[in-house]
Amino acid sequence: MIVVTGATGNVGRSLMELLGDKAVGVSRPAVDLASPATLEPVVAGAEALFLLLGGELLRPDTDVAGLLDVAKAGGVRRVVLLSSQGAGTRPGLLPHAVLASFEDVVRQSSLEWTILRPSGFFSNTYAWAEPVREHGVCAAPFADVALPFVDPADIAAVAAEALAGGHEGRTYVLTGPEALTPRERAGALSSVLGREIRFVEQSADEARAQMLRFMPPVVVDGTLKILGEPTAAEQAVSGDVEKVTGRAATGFAAWAERNAGAFR
Repeated sequence: MIVVTGATGNVGRSLMELLGDKAVGVSRPAVDLASPATLEPVVAGAEALFLLLGGELLRPDTDVAGLLDVAKAGGVRRVVLLSSQGAGTRPGLLPHAVLASFEDVVRQSSLEWTILRPSGFFSNTYAWAEPVREHGVCAAPFADVALPFVDPADIAAVAAEALAGGHEGRTYVLTGPEALTPRERAGALSSVLGREIRFVEQSADEARAQMLRFMPPVVVDGTLKILGEPTAAEQAVSGDVEKVTGRAATGFAAWAERNAGAFR
């Protein structure tokens, strides 16, 4: 049995589908990952754990070691942690510093471990869904800064392979097959939908105000740093999706085609 935390999220849903009846999903209110003991009945008899610690758990006092101890006591011998590329490229900048500390705890545990460091998600494009549907327009800052975002389904595919074993002690950086700018993603979405989508470049302040509606300030500020001033490593395309799954990473146009209904 494999336990999947964040089973209703963009990665978790795809991972549950890939694992089928081998997986048990964990979500509130059944389990509160801030209280490791609540994980006990879920991990009993499990052999592997997919660990996602985001949102309100993305803080220094989250008891990652306690969660791993509970998992190990229940029989888990393998853990796959969903981290972020920023934990490697910006380990001193919140919230990536917190994720880097989570990675350290996982590495120091006695469990077999694999760490996944994805770039930005294609699914962030859902923020454009309503304005595209209603007004045929989308907006983003840093219109001509290219980044190799990744399909959450590709992250799930790598996670499924890692949970099955054979990837112990590995840290994988997961990106899409090419770096695209927000303007280019808008153009690709327009082509998929078969109608013109007008792109509007936001100022950093405008983007920050919008993002603060659904993200805490520290996450917003860290995200804007990457979007506007990416390092060379953050702009580089990784081959780790293909290395692990045996197939090329999914491109943005293919993701948009698969999810076009959200924008129509």
